Amino acid sequence: MIRIRKLALSILLVLLALPALAQTPARVPGTITAINGNMLSVKSREGQDLRIEIAPDAVFSYMKKLSLDDVKPGTPLGTSAVAGPDGKIVALELHLFPVGRPVPAEGHRPWDLEPNSTMTNGMVTAMVEAGNGRELTLSYKDGTQRVVVPANIPIVTSQAGDRTLLVVGEYALIAATVAADGKMTAQRLQVAKDGVRPPQ
Repeated sequence: MIRIRKLALSILLVLLALPALAQTPARVPGTITAINGNMLSVKSREGQDLRIEIAPDAVFSYMKKLSLDDVKPGTPLGTSAVAGPDGKIVALELHLFPVGRPVPAEGHRPWDLEPNSTMTNGMVTAMVEAGNGRELTLSYKDGTQRVVVPANIPIVTSQAGDRTLLVVGEYALIAATVAADGKMTAQRLQVAKDGVRPPQ
């Protein structure tokens, strides 16, 4: 009897976990092509036409433009980058995170922005002048990366917004979940505003 109860409990736990297991996270950069109630039509960066439902508790934000002067030791940030000719990684853009909070997705990993690109999320622990930009040392829990930051790259930080940010023709970076049947549901939407686009 005890074994039967344990087996039944194990089956119940598996069944309860199935909805969570069926949800796969996805990152969708693209341009909003239509808005119909809670359904967004998006042309992805890869040229796909996607339909994404907006979750009832979805979070909206937009980007505020900053400058290299806003980056200093102690600044938490993320940067997509590519390898330079000398082997150092060169930033394509910087996304500054709120100070005093844990760095999201901390670490260094491959990225899909372009071939051989990377993403590094960490804390600025050192900074020196480098040509017409700066070289940052980003530290994270598993190590460090030295990143060359050209003077003319986009530097932004996220600001809280609402549904009015959704405008046909604007670029958006959408964090969604994908169900087993392919249905996509947007959980977080970062939308371009006043010409300032979310990091890719």
